Amino acid sequence: MEFYVTLAPGLEEVSAKELEALGCEILELRRDKGRIFLRGKENHIAELNYFARTIERVVLLLLREKIENLQEIYKFTKKIDFAPWIKPKQSFAVRAKRVGEHDFTSIDIARVVGQAVIDSYRESTNVRLKVNLTQPEIIVRAEVVFDELLIGLDLTGDEALHKRGYRIYQHPAPLNPSIAASLVMLSNWSAEKSLLDPMCGSGTILIEAALLGRNIPPGEFRNSYAFIKIFGDDILEEAKGKVEEKNVKLELYGLEKFKKHVNGAMKNAEKAKVSDTITFLKGDATKLEKIFNKSFDVVIVNPPYGLRIARKGIIRKLYNNFLRSLKKIIHGKTEIIVITAEDKVFKELASADYTIKKEIKVKYGNLDAKIFMLSLYQRYSGDY
Repeated sequence: MEFYVTLAPGLEEVSAKELEALGCEILELRRDKGRIFLRGKENHIAELNYFARTIERVVLLLLREKIENLQEIYKFTKKIDFAPWIKPKQSFAVRAKRVGEHDFTSIDIARVVGQAVIDSYRESTNVRLKVNLTQPEIIVRAEVVFDELLIGLDLTGDEALHKRGYRIYQHPAPLNPSIAASLVMLSNWSAEKSLLDPMCGSGTILIEAALLGRNIPPGEFRNSYAFIKIFGDDILEEAKGKVEEKNVKLELYGLEKFKKHVNGAMKNAEKAKVSDTITFLKGDATKLEKIFNKSFDVVIVNPPYGLRIARKGIIRKLYNNFLRSLKKIIHGKTEIIVITAEDKVFKELASADYTIKKEIKVKYGNLDAKIFMLSLYQRYSGDY
């Protein structure tokens, strides 16, 4: 079986490692495009949705063809036999997306593909499928990327996988949990390492780390998947049967300036069943040395961006004071991961005292952000 998964553009390599660990073969990795094509088995229909932490959606690929116009989109789609996938009484909808210059719109694609599905199904079964645009039982995904047409069955559903069920408190500038999980994986954090998020908001980074450390799948907090309407729920139960949660002690700390966010983070952690693994504190990220008398192995932070939170001058001052304070609670091998849309300001300030080991451009909603991987700058102290 061939699939493609969607994810935050820029984080393809992180997701590819996770998908390989789940037993899939990577066929194509589209860097900075948020798409990975892969080969898997029937068990991956459920397992990718239930276990994968860094992806947004799983699609069973039915067709991949070069096209030039709407007529070819119709022709190729109509060749697909949808009868094995859609039951006669089930409703369907087409969700279309378009990238590139075309003389047609995504609405046109949805209309043409929808008609092709109806015509193909009627030819093979003599049944006209029902269309339900708001609550379809089956979702057909149609993507035209420049001159390539992708047709597939959405195995996830309209609600993407980053919609974790534990987020009962919503921060005004929330971090996508799939991106948060990717940051944890990028840091090479493991259960025996201490981890600090000094501006933790509603606790997403720490909760994702705790779920990873305890081996709790993100799917535990989700009730429905689109694949159940096609394949039944036995494969989901099989996936759940493979879970081996670890009751390990973790050293996770979250600092947050506002009390209501601290309380919200605690509620989210409780809902995620990891509240016993995280210590949330009210405090100022520019005065870390006054709060902690220890050094941390890993620091991951999603600081405020000017676009969402405050004026540029305030951001520069916050970043500068935070970076100065951070030096006092880390050691030479501390891994530091920062995601920010204020990348120019951050890079300028961080370069003074830190080694920037890697920069990764990432699309975060409609924002162009950057992930920085840092360590404390090591000055040469040997003999000349």
